[in-house]
Amino acid sequence: MAGHMSGLTLIGFDIEAYVARTLAEDLGEGLPGGGHDVTSESVIPEQARFSGVMDSRDAVTVCGLPIAEAFFRALDPAVKIEHLVTDGTRVEPGTALMRIEGSARALLTAERSALNTVQHLTGIATMTREYVDAMGETKARLLDTRKTIPGLRVLEKYAVRTGGGHNHRMGLWDAAMIKDNHVAVAGGVGEAVRRALAAGIAEVICEVDSLDQIEPALAAGATRLLLDNMAPPMLREALAIVAGRVPCEASGGVRLDTIGAIAATGVDYISVGRLTQSAPAADIGLDFTPL
Repeated sequence: MAGHMSGLTLIGFDIEAYVARTLAEDLGEGLPGGGHDVTSESVIPEQARFSGVMDSRDAVTVCGLPIAEAFFRALDPAVKIEHLVTDGTRVEPGTALMRIEGSARALLTAERSALNTVQHLTGIATMTREYVDAMGETKARLLDTRKTIPGLRVLEKYAVRTGGGHNHRMGLWDAAMIKDNHVAVAGGVGEAVRRALAAGIAEVICEVDSLDQIEPALAAGATRLLLDNMAPPMLREALAIVAGRVPCEASGGVRLDTIGAIAATGVDYISVGRLTQSAPAADIGLDFTPL
């Protein structure tokens, strides 16, 4: 069952399968000479036990601790784990996040996979929180995009939520998003929107990159507009034309130093690809002590 081992359930994502697949990759299962941790097996006695503390060297918004636990538990079902903070907590440098005690070999074998996951997800949550804070007291909501690492979308979108952001569509199936290439083939914004609605799609988001596309998109029945690569003055013009008829999303080239001005225009949503595409990994470590 998804999430059972870790206490975290993510719809559409099997945490146990992810853990097994990731450990198999690190252990070289199925490869000639693979299937084991040669360093731990040769250096660490089988009965040796470790205690360890995972801590953050940066100021971060923590994410991924239940998945880290799943890695350790997969190799040592009897491992003792104490969560010192929960996902979504903002911590200062030097904060201890988790205490672990168990088989030294198992903990060392699982360590890198657990840390890789926590560092990546915490990096996303931390950047998301920075962008949310930079938006100030506005009605705008921060959204992620489909610019995710293949295979990790559900995890990365969980990290965005953990950092205080919101999820855009999960994939190609849960909303229609008409972009410039769709418009080019359909022969116009209005025609593209009409085709999507005629197919029975309830939510049709239409990208517009010029003010003269707004009325045709709305006349055809678009339920949301994506205002692409518009600077704040043009965004305000676009919002005046829309006049509250549908929610509007600003997208394209949004940076930490520009998102405050974009949010202040009155848009409902701002989507940022770099949250999942290029958030830097957080500096989180794990130090073990022999028992």
